[in-house]
Amino acid sequence: RLPVHRKTVPTKMKGGLVLALLVACLAGSEAFAPAGIPLLARSASSRAFSTPIGHGSAGNTLFSAARASPLRAQRTAPRMTVSLPADTPLKVGICGATGAVGKEIIGVLETRGFKVGELRLFGSARSAGREVETKFGKVTIEDFDLERARELDVVFVSVSGDFSKEWCDKMAEGDDGTIVIDNSSAFRYEKDVSLCVPEINADSARKGSKKVIANPNCTTAIGIMALWPLHKKYGLKKVLMSTYQAASGAGAEGMAELFDGAKAVVDGPEGTVAPNKHFAHPLPFNLIPHIDVFQDNLYTKEEMKVTWECQKIMNIPDLPVSCTSVRIPTFRAHAETIVIETDKAINPDEARKVLAEAPGCVLVDDPKGLKYPMPLTASKAYGVEVGRVRQSVVFGDKGLEFFVCGDQLLRGAALNAVLVAESLMQPVGTDFNPKL
Repeated sequence: RLPVHRKTVPTKMKGGLVLALLVACLAGSEAFAPAGIPLLARSASSRAFSTPIGHGSAGNTLFSAARASPLRAQRTAPRMTVSLPADTPLKVGICGATGAVGKEIIGVLETRGFKVGELRLFGSARSAGREVETKFGKVTIEDFDLERARELDVVFVSVSGDFSKEWCDKMAEGDDGTIVIDNSSAFRYEKDVSLCVPEINADSARKGSKKVIANPNCTTAIGIMALWPLHKKYGLKKVLMSTYQAASGAGAEGMAELFDGAKAVVDGPEGTVAPNKHFAHPLPFNLIPHIDVFQDNLYTKEEMKVTWECQKIMNIPDLPVSCTSVRIPTFRAHAETIVIETDKAINPDEARKVLAEAPGCVLVDDPKGLKYPMPLTASKAYGVEVGRVRQSVVFGDKGLEFFVCGDQLLRGAALNAVLVAESLMQPVGTDFNPKL
């Protein structure tokens, strides 16, 4: 034990030292932070990411400096290079392999020619033991096991937010942990987790603070493919969006409810109304302007996700984004009407060229030929269809309106996740422009 020298510090200095230490601690002084771990900025004027309304916040103001950020207040972890070998067959795992997105991930791995040396499929206890035919051979579905998952190079997770919160960090932690690409909302708003659309911000995943990478909400992933190239060319000032979202956004159960309900209405007597279990109201022959829970500001959480995620992915923290989300009676592919105001004057013909050349976008814009984006043509396609491009009569020469449609199970989930993994095979600083 070190001796205590009670008279080393003069009495008059004690109060000053204590006060200085207290002020430094309260201020989060970097003088007392571990080397190489900068503290988060605490600017009172910052409104980069307001708290998800309805989660402990008060009032109806969209942005408020008084609220904590949905990016959790924490020290920024040291950066690392997160990568995968480009020329070596990988050990790949899928959690939730029997779900709608899990099945699509298997299909994307197959069609993209992803080099899989070993494939492990983790499913529910009910599915465990069942064999699945894949391009990579027969694979037996397993109960999830942490140690087996950590043996893999990359694990795609598409189960639930609760599952992700419990297991993703445990799979990824340490030098021997695996890379985890998570489809839930569990990590999207964490400061030190990349929220990645690789054609836009691949380096946020390659230079991550941890090996957990978040996939965005499906609605965001579709619309942002058109927003990003327009922002690079003209600068986004405001974004107004209305989304028309298919039943499959609620999973296989949602599609089954739509199918069974439509059949009941068609086969039943006049006036038959379909039953509803997974949706707030009957969906067949109806529209429901309500997806996810309502927040204090009367937007739904689905709508606010678009705001928060567009700001984070494009790194435009103050970009005003307003969204209204509507569930519609289609099986697959989400559609979105998007209106933008830009910093620079925008010409529709030039904008069409920008969109036609943008990675991940497919221009479908021939009104005379009756060609425009639709769920029928966008379903099961990798590209996001963009059309109905026109000058905004509200914002004039600095405004544009257009319509997009994309497969939310692919671009909005499975395809994006696999592309994230592919982008990790390229060096930091490399633009990711995959052929789709």
